[in-house]
Amino acid sequence: MQSRRSFLEKMALTTAAVGLSPLTSHAFTGPEAAAPLRVGLIGVGLRGTNHLQNLLLREDVEITALCDTDPERLRLCGELLDKAGKKKTATFGAHAHSYKDLLALDTVDAVVISTPWSWHTPMAVDAMKAGKYTGLEVSAATTLEECWDLVNTHEATGTHLMLLENVNYRRDILAVLRMVREGVFGELIHFRCGYQHDLREVKFNNGQQPYGGGVEFGEQATSEAKWRTAYSLHRNADVYPTHGLGPVAVMADINRGNRLMSLTSAATKSVGLHNHIVQQGGADHPNAALEFKQGDVITSTLQTARGETIIITHDCNLPRPYSLGFRVQGANGLWEVDGSRIYIEGKSEPHRWDEAGPWLEQYDHPLWQKYGEYATGSGHGGMDFFVLHAFVEAAKRKTAPPIDVYDAAAWSAVTPLSERSIAENGSAQFFPDFTRGRWMNRTPHEWITDTW
Repeated sequence: MQSRRSFLEKMALTTAAVGLSPLTSHAFTGPEAAAPLRVGLIGVGLRGTNHLQNLLLREDVEITALCDTDPERLRLCGELLDKAGKKKTATFGAHAHSYKDLLALDTVDAVVISTPWSWHTPMAVDAMKAGKYTGLEVSAATTLEECWDLVNTHEATGTHLMLLENVNYRRDILAVLRMVREGVFGELIHFRCGYQHDLREVKFNNGQQPYGGGVEFGEQATSEAKWRTAYSLHRNADVYPTHGLGPVAVMADINRGNRLMSLTSAATKSVGLHNHIVQQGGADHPNAALEFKQGDVITSTLQTARGETIIITHDCNLPRPYSLGFRVQGANGLWEVDGSRIYIEGKSEPHRWDEAGPWLEQYDHPLWQKYGEYATGSGHGGMDFFVLHAFVEAAKRKTAPPIDVYDAAAWSAVTPLSERSIAENGSAQFFPDFTRGRWMNRTPHEWITDTW
């Protein structure tokens, strides 16, 4: 944060002569930019607090309301506001539906929702009905009905929703997207991606700290373990697909000239969470007797209307280093994140990989060239700055965001479709057309820009 504040001060010095404020010096300068965007946050746990910290560094945002059912989180956020020299905000959290009181405020233009997954769709639907530009954490929905609820509410109200999928803004992802747009890989053929992340100490803790220290979950635990682990206990599905699918869906023009058509999924047996409980809590711990439904590795293969395939892997219950497993493969070459390697026919030495670094530097995205120093320290390697930057700029303009409600629905639909495919022994499942045919004429968002 200190390095980001230093960068902010440098920007202030360079922009003072022309009367522009830091962060807005590169932002929208029309009439709507005269007043700050008034933002309310629903859910200020660890993720919501991270969003608050980043929003507090913007001169074009005013935090006007906070909601959380944990009074301690509201107190901590109040301290952050005080330290930032900001005025006190309205706070809500007396009961689970207190967020509706926040949505009733005419001092809130936009909301950021960072709550447990089961609340995402109900809160987003209510926010859109209230006319609040909606930023929604991933995943957006857990059932097909919820996916349609999001789409139908947007279309009925005209209120926009942006899925806050931050991996789309990772530096290497945006560089590869630029390579895709400039035809470096040729016609696209195949993608691999996923969420491969050892979450055992996220799914269990001792009730006193957010990560690890015990093997409790549910009411005996704290933070994500209070609610996230139950999905592994009760659902055999890829419950968290968007970190992997989001970036490749943009590269493949999903919902904008292309669409997801079908999916087949398979799951391995489940041993990882049980073994963790036994190792950390002993074979006699009550949780050691539970049977977790979710397979340790879930593999889904998707087909698109243009003939590409996408393999998504969910692997969160076993010991492993972190990787989203990206591969982008075209008729002229491919990039693989594991091994940091690229091969381009006619450019690379035949049958030998190139180190990806020089290629990624050559095609570095304009946004990272412009804001990279400032983004450092914002969270997740800088991605959190860029996803919130896009949300704020789109909300100020009251225009469609780069990751919209149709993306939120299509990407989140992997969860219920994978669950059904696994239950039916790998049978093919078909994606609803959430755009109702408009995907054929929608043009891709202009991602290769230095604005947002």
